[in-house]
Amino acid sequence: MDLVSLQLGTEHLWSWLVRLLSKDPEWLNAKMKFFLPEMELSSGDKAQDATQGVILQLRRLHAHGRATWQAFIHCVCMELDVPLDLEVPLLSTWGHGDGFPSQLEAGEESQPTSQLHHGLKRPYQSCGSSPRPKQCKKQQLELARRYLQLLKTSARRRYGSRIPGPGQPLAFHQAYIPPILQWSRTTAPFSTQEGATLGDPKAEDGTDVSIRDLFNTRADKGPRVTVLLGKAGMGKTTLAHRLCQRWADGQLDRFQALFLFEFRQLNLITHLLTLPQLLFDLYLSPEAGPDSVFQYLEENANGVLLIFDGLDQALHPHSSREKEGPEEPSPALALFSGLCRGTLLPGCWVLATSRPGKLPNCLPTEAATVHMWGFDRPRVEEYMARFFTDQLWQEAALAELRKSRHLQSMCAVPALCQVTCLCLHRLLPRSCPGQSAALLPTVTQNYVQMVSALGPRGYPPPESLLDLSEVALRGLETGKVIFSVGDVRPSTMAFGAALSLLTSFCVCTGPGHQGTGYAFAHLSLQEFFAALYLMVSAKVDKNALAGHVTLNSRWVLRTKARPGLLDHLPSFLAGLASHACRPFLSHVARRDETWVSAKQAVVMQALRKLATRRLTGPKVVALCHCVGETQEPELASLVAQSLPCHLSFHNFPLTFADLAALTNILGHRNAPIHLDFEGCPLEPHCPEALAGCKQVENLSFKSRKCGDAFAEALSRSLPTMGSLKKLGLAGSKITARGISHLVQALRLCPQLEEVSFQDNQLKDWAVLNIVEVLPCLPRLQKLDLSRNNVSVSTLLCLTKVAVACPTVRTLQVREAELIFLLSPPAETAAELRGAPDLQGNAGQRKEAESRSLTLRLQQCQLRVHDVQELIAQLQEGPCLDEVDLSGNQLDDEGCRLMAEAASQLHITRNMDLSDNRLSLDGVHCVLRAVSTCQTLAELHISVLHKTVVFTFAPEQEQLKEIRKRLTHCGLQAKHLEQLCRALRGSCCLGHLDFSGNALGDEGAAQLAQLLPGLGPLQSLDLSENSLSLDAVFMLTPCFSTLQWLLHLDISSESQHVVLRGDRTGRDQLAGGSLPEFPAEAQFLDFRQSRVPRSLCLRQCQLEPLSLTHLCETLEKCPGPLEVKLSCEVLSDQSLETLLHHLPQLPQLSLLQLSETRLSPKSPLLLADLFSLCPRIQKVDLRSLYHMTLHFRSSKEREGECCGRFTGCGLSQEHVEPLCWLLSKCEDLNQLDLSANMLGDDGLRCLLECLPQLPISGSLDLSHNNISLESALGLVKTLPSCPRIREASVNLGSEQSFWIHFSRREEAGKTLRLSQCSFRPEHVPRLAASLSQALQLTALTLTQCCLGLEQLTLLLSLLRWPVGLFSLRVEEPWVGKAGVLTLLEVCTQASGNVTEISISEIQQQLCLQLEFPRQENPEAVALRLAHCDLGTHHNLLVWQLMETCARLRQLSFSQVNLCNTSSLLLQSLLEALSELKTFRLTSSHVSSEGLAHLTSGLSHCHHLEGLDLSNNQFGEEDTEVLMGVLEGMCRLKRLDLSHLPLGSSALAMLTQRLSHMTLLQSLRLSRNGICDVGCYQLFEALRAASSLKELGLSHNQIRDIGAQHLAAVLPGLPELRKIDLSGNGIGPDGGVRLAESLALCKHLEELMLGYNVLGNITALELAQRLPQHLRVLHLPSSGLSQEGALILSQALDGLPYVEEINLAENSLAREVPHFHQGLPLLRQIDLVSCEIDNHAAKPLAASLALCPALEEILLSWNLLGDEAAAELARVLPQMSRLKRMDLEKNQITACGAWLLVEGLAQGSGIQVIRLWNNPISPDMAQCLQSQEPRLDFAFFDKQPQPPRGS
Repeated sequence: MDLVSLQLGTEHLWSWLVRLLSKDPEWLNAKMKFFLPEMELSSGDKAQDATQGVILQLRRLHAHGRATWQAFIHCVCMELDVPLDLEVPLLSTWGHGDGFPSQLEAGEESQPTSQLHHGLKRPYQSCGSSPRPKQCKKQQLELARRYLQLLKTSARRRYGSRIPGPGQPLAFHQAYIPPILQWSRTTAPFSTQEGATLGDPKAEDGTDVSIRDLFNTRADKGPRVTVLLGKAGMGKTTLAHRLCQRWADGQLDRFQALFLFEFRQLNLITHLLTLPQLLFDLYLSPEAGPDSVFQYLEENANGVLLIFDGLDQALHPHSSREKEGPEEPSPALALFSGLCRGTLLPGCWVLATSRPGKLPNCLPTEAATVHMWGFDRPRVEEYMARFFTDQLWQEAALAELRKSRHLQSMCAVPALCQVTCLCLHRLLPRSCPGQSAALLPTVTQNYVQMVSALGPRGYPPPESLLDLSEVALRGLETGKVIFSVGDVRPSTMAFGAALSLLTSFCVCTGPGHQGTGYAFAHLSLQEFFAALYLMVSAKVDKNALAGHVTLNSRWVLRTKARPGLLDHLPSFLAGLASHACRPFLSHVARRDETWVSAKQAVVMQALRKLATRRLTGPKVVALCHCVGETQEPELASLVAQSLPCHLSFHNFPLTFADLAALTNILGHRNAPIHLDFEGCPLEPHCPEALAGCKQVENLSFKSRKCGDAFAEALSRSLPTMGSLKKLGLAGSKITARGISHLVQALRLCPQLEEVSFQDNQLKDWAVLNIVEVLPCLPRLQKLDLSRNNVSVSTLLCLTKVAVACPTVRTLQVREAELIFLLSPPAETAAELRGAPDLQGNAGQRKEAESRSLTLRLQQCQLRVHDVQELIAQLQEGPCLDEVDLSGNQLDDEGCRLMAEAASQLHITRNMDLSDNRLSLDGVHCVLRAVSTCQTLAELHISVLHKTVVFTFAPEQEQLKEIRKRLTHCGLQAKHLEQLCRALRGSCCLGHLDFSGNALGDEGAAQLAQLLPGLGPLQSLDLSENSLSLDAVFMLTPCFSTLQWLLHLDISSESQHVVLRGDRTGRDQLAGGSLPEFPAEAQFLDFRQSRVPRSLCLRQCQLEPLSLTHLCETLEKCPGPLEVKLSCEVLSDQSLETLLHHLPQLPQLSLLQLSETRLSPKSPLLLADLFSLCPRIQKVDLRSLYHMTLHFRSSKEREGECCGRFTGCGLSQEHVEPLCWLLSKCEDLNQLDLSANMLGDDGLRCLLECLPQLPISGSLDLSHNNISLESALGLVKTLPSCPRIREASVNLGSEQSFWIHFSRREEAGKTLRLSQCSFRPEHVPRLAASLSQALQLTALTLTQCCLGLEQLTLLLSLLRWPVGLFSLRVEEPWVGKAGVLTLLEVCTQASGNVTEISISEIQQQLCLQLEFPRQENPEAVALRLAHCDLGTHHNLLVWQLMETCARLRQLSFSQVNLCNTSSLLLQSLLEALSELKTFRLTSSHVSSEGLAHLTSGLSHCHHLEGLDLSNNQFGEEDTEVLMGVLEGMCRLKRLDLSHLPLGSSALAMLTQRLSHMTLLQSLRLSRNGICDVGCYQLFEALRAASSLKELGLSHNQIRDIGAQHLAAVLPGLPELRKIDLSGNGIGPDGGVRLAESLALCKHLEELMLGYNVLGNITALELAQRLPQHLRVLHLPSSGLSQEGALILSQALDGLPYVEEINLAENSLAREVPHFHQGLPLLRQIDLVSCEIDNHAAKPLAASLALCPALEEILLSWNLLGDEAAAELARVLPQMSRLKRMDLEKNQITACGAWLLVEGLAQGSGIQVIRLWNNPISPDMAQCLQSQEPRLDFAFFDKQPQPPRGS
């Protein structure tokens, strides 16, 4: 085409375009506003005709740039009805920039600049640089007036049109519905009582009341800053523009000027600005005099409002250096900071909008915060009513809304409400009624429907959607929300403009730099399109897509200052992943649904991973939104089940939509859940979202932002939450109006169990309104009304409610605390569970009668008249469990009234009147008032500590004693008479406590006279009463005048003075910290025996005169009497005085001096006491610090005496005088001189005096710094002391030295020397001394450094005239030397070796020597015949034959027998003609060595005992051993235990046994003998008619084998012991055995444990128990109570029984119960038998009938303190008991102390095991310090008894 043709063509297009646009000027004006938002038609423009106006506007569009012109042409073709023949050339000519109309070019230069908007600053002008001219005031005011008028005119033009203007939201022309606003910080300006202003959309003038209230704060000075917080879509930007419109309309008349800035535009400014530049260059410039105008604004700043929209989008943090003046350039945020802080434009008003998050630090702390919550249901309906002007459509839309909860949830967000209305507008004509809402189930599908609705023909073109989506995602990723014309393709721009998806506005990037900016209509719309691009673009792979599925936290004050732009992107991705969106995605992507579903699966998988994680509260809400968008029930169920049972939300805002999303997910949950909202800003109507949620069990809100509107919304949801049990609403601003709604709702929630309204500042009326609902809540357990404003009169009304309401159990009030605790009646709970009411009203009456009420009214400012009213209420009410009126103002009169009323109020526990200003005069009144109260158990009054506490006992319990404590009351002697008169009328007075008063000695003397008139008491405490030692002498005669007085305990230093009766020791332990025992426990009868009287005088100065006075006073006291004294130092004169008076005190049973330092002379003074006082039984002096003297009663005959002088510093000089004094004692049984300083010299001196000492028991000289010389001296002393029977010396770290005596001369003596470190020179001395001790028969040398050479020398030097001598050597080298070396040592013995025993593991060599040495002729002949002396082996054999010719016993245990040793033994065994016993046990022998042994043993036909047990032999070796038994017809004892007896070996053994007619003992334990092979074995036993012992334990003979054995047993009449434990024998075999064992008349030991014998076997055994039975073992035998009872009856009275083992049987209460007893029973084992306290009494009684008991095993049972008490009662009767095991029971510290008391009564027990009982470590340590024989350790630390004891 040539140039002329092109020009003609464009002219044609131009003419046609002008004619087309002239027909639709409104459309053109809208496009002008879109593409040129800064331009407006001037009055001149409006005067032109239509055609000229179109031409002028087209020229302006062209002048704006090529991109703008191309986008406009695309809009024309897309939106207007353009014929196809014109659309193609139009797009080809102007749509791609190839040509421009000449008409536009020609007219371009002619456009004057005056056509620009008069309010925009021209480029050449600047407001920041020109000097301020001097102008008169009038001229300044005129300039300011004109500028302010210009501001209003500009705003009216901008918002006056119904066509959306620059920056205006979509459909801004519609009627504005005010959102919910709620104040958060600073003083709320509203006259209403709650902080949420809901506005008045029905106001006649259409104004929004809440908008004006935003600027009605009461602060007159300082910055006036308000921050408006709201989530995206809540209408923050709309509200900002609404404020501008209202101001322009004159409705905000308090402001002369209003400026609106958006941070998204301010972010585009990169250079610094001054405040005038911000106001004039970037907003609106004055026509003239900008400096004058700015000066006016500064002077009238209180009339200036600056609105900053989108504070959360502020990008550039301001400098830390604050700018002081307006001339200083700063970043935009710094200017904002200066305005907020008042450094710029002081006094102005600032309003900022922001999404919730961390706000910038530039905001002042006093800034007001307002939350914007969007729409509640009335607002949504109002919006729809105004959106749909057609009445039918309006009703249809409202019907859809009311039927759909998810539609209501979406419409709560104003932006979504608009989208929903657009969608309904499209769907309603096409859908049946009620179906449109179903097409809008999610937010994402709402947007999909909206995009479809905006398109002229269904879904818009996919290319345009994809391009627009790419722009959206690119902007979000780069943080861009404003796009320039070059950022978007013209076609895409036209598409966005045509569908109103994009908005345009004027953008100023600096003074003189303006342009047009484009943005999505809403940020969420940009996020939707970004998500769409991720889902449909082939450029986005699966990993990138999954990376965008994240959950953003929204913690307030925990996140970055600017929230991200991708908050809703995951939610839109989840929505697009639903099945319903698949066709739309397929359309946009132009792919099939298979490709789309693969993309959707990526999102679903990412959500599944998130569902299983532990998430914070904000992320849980975000996940719920995402999952709800997917519409996948399976995924929703996964999320619901993965939520924790307690879900907490803290400190982040929550909207109705958030709770609706959460409720939707909870609907898929099976288990109940607890929801806790604390510190969260909550949308006032958001509780409505919880309606119908059956999964919520606990619901708690704690926020100051909850007001009456919130309570009203909550009240609508509560009745629908059928599973709700706990409701909490704390820390809110609810008033009586909100409470009234909640009360009505609570009446419809009978399932509630706990309700809390604490910290709500409720007034009296509201509180009373709440408690009225109590009868309507039958399952309520707690009502918390704490921290509210309740008066005393209301409090009394509440007590009346508590008394009258049958379910109230406790009313607790203390300062701000106010709590009701309730117990639902049993029949009510049953009725709610659907159980029938079987008893009707009878059960209800019984419930009322048994009800008890606890009333605590502490610190409530109650006075006397209040108490009178309270008493009247309580007298009409139920029994009172507790009444606490402490901390009030009752005074004496009020306390008296309460005390008088106590007996009528039926109080079962406590009444506390502490801190009520009770005086000393009031104390007497209170005492008289309660003197006749039958239920008073304790009264404690302390005037100083303001304590008045009454303790009562239940009326049905018999009151034994009353405790009255009058402590720290300032009582003096003058008050005692009046006080005792008040006390005389008291019934059952048991304990009196006058401690902490000022009675003095005068009061003590007066009390001694008054006490008999008070009747029998249990205790009297006079501590801390300034008593001197003279008071002791005044109180001591009370032992004679007061029959109840048994103990007088006085401590001068601590001022402790207590008179008491029979008080248990457990009360003394740990300051009485142990728990009390039940009063009804009858098992403490053992305490009722005669308890000695005791005087305990501690920390006193005991001078001779005082002691004389004391002893004279005690002479008249009845006995038995114990005196316990302690002082810092007791002189010898005082001690002599005390000892001198002892004979004059015949009633004295014990004298103790503890923690008292004595002189070194005191041991001698005490030793002389044995001769001075015949009643002395034991003298115990430890460390010159503790002395105890035990006396016999005058009725007891004289007996043994004991002396213990340990740690007394005794040295050599004390030995002779001490021995001389002790020699005068007639019968000294034990003498303990351990831990002194005797040394070798002192010990030598003592050993010289030893023959003169009349010791009949033991002498302990341990820890006396002795050396080896003392040990050798002891050996030398043995011949001179014929009564010594045993001595032991250990010179190791333990340092023990014991000598045991007998009353007459002993034939054999034993000596044990340990760790004595003998050197070579000591061996001859030792041998010489031993050779002189002719009565010594046994010597043990343990770790005495006696080497091989020294032992050889000792053996060669030992000489005895005649007799046997046993030597045991335990040295480390013995275990390493080997058998050959040890046998070689034996050859050096000077006597005949008759026994040899070697154990390598035990490092032990034992020899028995016979003197004089004799030759065995047979051995000599054998030696000469077989020995070749040419080799060492033969020489050793020859020497052994010579030394061991008379060897009778050869024993090897735990040795490693080499081949050489076994070859030597073979030769030796062939020569031992007198060998009777051979033992080889637990050893290792090779097959070759075993062959040697077998060969040697085969010649020992004279053997009587053979023990080959526990060796490491295989079956082949065992068969070889069986050959040894061939020909051993004299064998009496055979032990083959633990050897593997296969069928072949067992057959050989059976054959050999048939020839052993003399066999007496056969042990075959753990040999693998089964029921198949045992028949022949048992048949072979018929030949052994002399068999006495048969051990077959832990084989598997079962019932068949038992029956075979039962057939053989009658042929074994001499059988004494049989062990069949662990053989799988059942009841059948057990019965047969029991029948046969009855024929074994001599049976003594029967062991059948670990077989399931059952009760039937026990019955057979009980009928046939042998009369000589000594041992019965039946552990784990399947016995029950019946079997145990039968056996105990059969055992009762058997005279020889020594051991009984019934462990691990279910005995329970039927423990062995004896009537006659077992006189020789030494051990009883009842471990793990389920024995409890019920069986304790018969068990203890049975044990008491067994006087020989030494060991009782009761561990791992269920014994408690009652059982401990029963055992403690019988402990003194068990004189031989050494050990009791009570591990793993249920004994507490109280029961343990009872055992201590039992031990103190004379038991000889050595240890009681108490590990793993419920006793704390501290208490265990305290108990063990009192009684060391209690053992709480895991390992048994049982003390070893002294040798020979």
